[in-house]
Amino acid sequence: MPVQLPVVDPVAEAAADLHRQARAAASDHGPGAAIRLLQRGLARLGPVDSGSVERLAIRVRILISLAAAEAEVASQQDGFARLSEAEQVRLQLPEGDIRRELSFTVVLQRAVVLMRSGHLDESLALYNAAMPNLVAEAAKHSLLLTRNLVNRAWLHLQMSNPEAAHADLVAALDIAVEHGHRMLEGKIRHNLGDHAQLLGDIPEALRHYEQAASIFVTDGPGSLPLVRLDQAKALLTAGLAEEAARHLDEAIPELRANGAHHLVAEAEVARAGAAILEGDHVLAKKLATSARRSFLRRGNGRWAEIAELTRLRADAVKVLADREKKPSAKLPERLAGLAIRLAGLGLRDEAGAARMFAVRLLIRRGETVAAQELLAQVPKPRQTTPIDHRMQLRLCRAELAVASHRPRSALAQARAGLAELGQIRDRMGGLDLVCGTAAHGEELGKLALTLVLKKARRSGAGAKSLFAWLERTRAQVYRYEPLPLIEDPALARHINEMRHVQGTIQARRLSGEPVGKLEERYDRLQREATRLGWYTSQWGRPRPVSTPEEVVERLGDRVLVSLMGYRDTLYAVVVDRGRFRLLKLGPLAEIVETARQLHADLDALAPDNLPAPLVEVVTGSARRRADKLDKLISASLAKTLENRELIIVPIGSLYALPWGALPSLHGHPVSIAPSATAWVSASGRRSSGPVLLAGGPGVPGSVGEVRNLRTVYPQARLVDGKDATSDTVLSALDGSGMAHLVAHGAHEPANALFSRLELVDGPLYAHETARLAKPPERVVLAACELAMSHIRPGEEALGFAGTLLASGSRTVIGAIARVGDKAAAAAMSDLHRRLASGTAPALALAEATAADPLRRPFLCLGAG
Repeated sequence: MPVQLPVVDPVAEAAADLHRQARAAASDHGPGAAIRLLQRGLARLGPVDSGSVERLAIRVRILISLAAAEAEVASQQDGFARLSEAEQVRLQLPEGDIRRELSFTVVLQRAVVLMRSGHLDESLALYNAAMPNLVAEAAKHSLLLTRNLVNRAWLHLQMSNPEAAHADLVAALDIAVEHGHRMLEGKIRHNLGDHAQLLGDIPEALRHYEQAASIFVTDGPGSLPLVRLDQAKALLTAGLAEEAARHLDEAIPELRANGAHHLVAEAEVARAGAAILEGDHVLAKKLATSARRSFLRRGNGRWAEIAELTRLRADAVKVLADREKKPSAKLPERLAGLAIRLAGLGLRDEAGAARMFAVRLLIRRGETVAAQELLAQVPKPRQTTPIDHRMQLRLCRAELAVASHRPRSALAQARAGLAELGQIRDRMGGLDLVCGTAAHGEELGKLALTLVLKKARRSGAGAKSLFAWLERTRAQVYRYEPLPLIEDPALARHINEMRHVQGTIQARRLSGEPVGKLEERYDRLQREATRLGWYTSQWGRPRPVSTPEEVVERLGDRVLVSLMGYRDTLYAVVVDRGRFRLLKLGPLAEIVETARQLHADLDALAPDNLPAPLVEVVTGSARRRADKLDKLISASLAKTLENRELIIVPIGSLYALPWGALPSLHGHPVSIAPSATAWVSASGRRSSGPVLLAGGPGVPGSVGEVRNLRTVYPQARLVDGKDATSDTVLSALDGSGMAHLVAHGAHEPANALFSRLELVDGPLYAHETARLAKPPERVVLAACELAMSHIRPGEEALGFAGTLLASGSRTVIGAIARVGDKAAAAAMSDLHRRLASGTAPALALAEATAADPLRRPFLCLGAG
């Protein structure tokens, strides 16, 4: 007897297929496309009264999905209307499992619409009422249960209930993994990232986001643009505005193309936040205004007020930056009014932020009583309060203390705030995150430095205290002891592929072939490798900032000069034989501009075969600028130096200054350190090991013949020619006592950790040297510009040389401008003869460059 097959309604099946397509579009954040597909499904089903049970059931499912999509694109009211229609159709179904399952779905979809439109309490009440019945029938409705556990967890996150959110997410993840719901697993891991971000664990958040992204990339369609949006928010928390902006600039066009208008507006708010950190207040206001309009059109008052806060914040930051202008009364009034509305919506932290900006504006207006009253309304931070809000509260208290003539209280707030920021920094993962966190303490640090500097200028005392505060506020990344490498296979694969692509690019350029597509691929790989590097393992173990007494003890007979800029003046704290002196050097803007011009002159002077008249003109220009800088900076410092080594801790804009070109410092041993703490740490490192001489491809014979240095170092390990691969050189660097690297190099200002040294098989990246188990004690980089650094807030300097120092090398010698091949060869030959004879690196370099300082712009970084 033939098997009786179930009768399939072709109309219902066609409508169900359209529903599946629409859900895929919606999950990829294309609600506009989803609506079109769902409307086609309804049209295919025909009138309600013509429906079979199959048709009625699929109609209800289509109406439920249409409710979510129309609430996203049109308004909340449209979504509720569709849900009411769905419930009316559901009631026409006969009693049974389908009718009961759809009753759960209608109620829970109403909770989703409420959640999306900002009615969080109402949404949670619906979830809590419906979920017990769904849990009781979990065997029948496991997929529906998993999805709604995820939705309720997201709601808990929005309401700052991290424990409840985590419990829902863990339960949902177990079910999703058990039943192989791969896309749901991606969504859950995404939400686990949100949970970690809420608790301030940025590396863990980024790890979850990347796991979710990998699922959406391979198993799509998915929520990849939304993952990028939340990654950007995490980066803003870590102070990495440039990186966050790049993520958002990628995500926003995709979200817009998918018709995800709510998410576009949310991304615009985040992008406005990045613009504020980057100082682009015009762009920030434009984006925040656009986002607010979009939210208002969709009836989402909660997010509209968040966008308004971002817009007013851009105004406040701009006004506060202009210290010569008194703010108007209107802006603090608007912020205070907004704070009341935000508090009424349950946005506790946002309300606090609005009040804090209003407080700072009132202080600037001289209205300290009103500022004090408003500050009292800002609640104490909670576990989930973002670090930038915590630092803003410290700043408000400190500024109010200053306005009330209580400088000690202001310094106490700054000290406590920077200590709190340090605890956050200690939890960060990759070097980038450790570096970027300084952005949130920048204003607090400047306030403290200003107070101490004013005291030192008035009384002639306080230089020692100023020095201690300088150490608290700058180059904190260099006080970490790097931890052993935890190898990440995915990161290693990305870096190897980057190396291959970069090598192909170089080869094709030489043969005149186009490289545009390869460069796009390289940029994409670099962005992906950067994301992986944020969380692969913790960067290092924190060490305390060196005290003035510790610095004095380690200096001995050396002299240390720590520079700082205040208003338009460059100051120096000089530490000399236990004494601390404050010197006023010269106009800051003029010094920085002259240094920039000198750097340009040195670049122009570098080529070996310049015509003699051009050499004469450029040399004359460089000498005039070097003389000018000498009078403004170093002449007053050099008077007491005698033959003692000088350690300079520069400000960011003077990291690329060729100090040896200044007449007062010709032939004088000078070391450049990111901070006194970094110098103390580096000066204590001593290691022995073999000498490494490595030469990369394409370097002219006058420089590339590293074999000539074998006469200086007969026992050295030689790696050149076809053997000079990235793996071989990196392996040889590990444990060497001194390494001389001759290769073309490139400083990468957009991402300093990917500054590179070109080798046979492609680049060796700074990122790879960061985790050497035993980095070389001394490194000489005989390549252009590899002593350059990208300066982040807090005077955090990163680049190829900086990464080596942060990783544990004691001394790095490199160029901060272009160098001609002949000049470099001569300088290196002179340098190594002196080093081999036992001369200290700073003195050896000073003597090697003194013969032609304008064409030998090398610096000794670290401890010389």
